[in-house]
Amino acid sequence: MGARVYGLIPARLASTRLPRKLLLSGTGKPLIQHTWETARQSRFLADVVVAADSEEIASAVRKFGGRCELTGDHPSGTDRIAEVVGRSFADADIIVNIQGDEPEIDPAALDLLVGLLLDRPDSQMATLATPIRTRDVRDSPSCVKVVCAADGRALYFSRSLIPFCRDETPDSLLAGDTPWLLHVGLYAYRREFLMNLTKLPVSRLERLEKLEQLRALEAGATIRVGIIERSAVGIDTPEDYARFVARQRGDETPPEPGMQTWPPIINLP
Repeated sequence: MGARVYGLIPARLASTRLPRKLLLSGTGKPLIQHTWETARQSRFLADVVVAADSEEIASAVRKFGGRCELTGDHPSGTDRIAEVVGRSFADADIIVNIQGDEPEIDPAALDLLVGLLLDRPDSQMATLATPIRTRDVRDSPSCVKVVCAADGRALYFSRSLIPFCRDETPDSLLAGDTPWLLHVGLYAYRREFLMNLTKLPVSRLERLEKLEQLRALEAGATIRVGIIERSAVGIDTPEDYARFVARQRGDETPPEPGMQTWPPIINLP
């Protein structure tokens, strides 16, 4: 019997820069439906479930045929999905945390993410990263960087530039084999680890950097990192959403797909 893998989409009605964005329907479908439909194309996910904080989102999900469970108030999406997993997914082996505002996520990226845990039973979590090739992304504290060991284990995540370049001109390293990786906020967890992680207090490094994945590292977890060529385009502003609608209508060229795996995935079921 194979691993039981479920995708959970934490969904919050309020959003600062783009109010009620998950219910925006400029394409004829609410944004959350696009994400749900794309995630369901993953070959590993037995089901994709929305964990919502409002009946309005739940009603929209049920209307397009999705499964939605209501949750209480939580400080993070991870805590929101943990409530649903603890209540309704006792049979799960792996849980994938999918961002509701990334409707153009590549299903193959989800497969890579799950494959990292299937291939490495010593790992408690998995996430993704993509090479940084522009100065703006490299230097922005809003863009989280990750440094990995040779075998793909995450060593540290930071809003600062890591690794620091002491002797070479940083701009000269952006082309070709860039040393910098942008963290992509997708996670896969083993169920037991997810439930334990959300019971831990906020850690010292997590508090300083405002990055919850550091809680897992400080607790001694092994986080595997898969490398994809490009990350999905998140919808954070009205301009982001307008471009997404244009792409759906064929008025704008979509981001090019493509990925490489690191470390290589072997023996996948």
